[in-house]
Amino acid sequence: MTETPAALREAHHADVSGGWLRPAVFGAMDGLVTNIALIAGVGGGGVSPRSIVLTGTAGLVAGAISMGLGEYTSVRSANEQVAAEVAKERRELERHPEAEARELADAWVARGLPRDLATQVAEAVRRDPEEALRVHVREELGVDPDDQPSPWAAAISSFLFFSIGALVPLLPYLLGATELWLALAVGGLGLFAAGAVVARFTRRPWWTSGLRQLVLGAAAAGATYLIGSLIGVPGGL
Repeated sequence: MTETPAALREAHHADVSGGWLRPAVFGAMDGLVTNIALIAGVGGGGVSPRSIVLTGTAGLVAGAISMGLGEYTSVRSANEQVAAEVAKERRELERHPEAEARELADAWVARGLPRDLATQVAEAVRRDPEEALRVHVREELGVDPDDQPSPWAAAISSFLFFSIGALVPLLPYLLGATELWLALAVGGLGLFAAGAVVARFTRRPWWTSGLRQLVLGAAAAGATYLIGSLIGVPGGL
């Protein structure tokens, strides 16, 4: 059976510019690690299960809102910066089209294209102002002006996945358990599972990705547990 070349297949690459995957992954991992560490810290200090639930819930809500707002602001600011640079390039193309065409040709020559061919292609591109703008922006800024991530997608993904991640270590307490180790164990399973899911997108071995997230989360939980134990809470509030 003859395999169809990837270049002839539609969508043979994953969508890496939609703006949802990075904040979703970051949100889920941050939610897991933040609340696992938070629960380990207050649990190590000797507080009651009810106080742990209150603390973990507050951490979930505050963290999810903060992550959503942060992602929206970050992506929106980056897009606005790109838009400003695109506007600057548009002005340069309108004022100095010949110089911009030479600059484009020089960039292609530096990559190994013959000078005559590079000049011909640059002149051909210059005849279409919008295409010239897109090509110059890609070459000079390394971005596609027509394919920028959505700040709303980033914000919503971050908010939702942080909430889901932060909820995982709280589940045993919400279901009636009172043992700290059980909440940490469930959180550890969540970290491993999240890392394994990420491997599906990165094409890395699922078990190494899962173990990496588990080790990082365990380190954070261990540090906060130790601090909580050292400080302590008289009477287990």
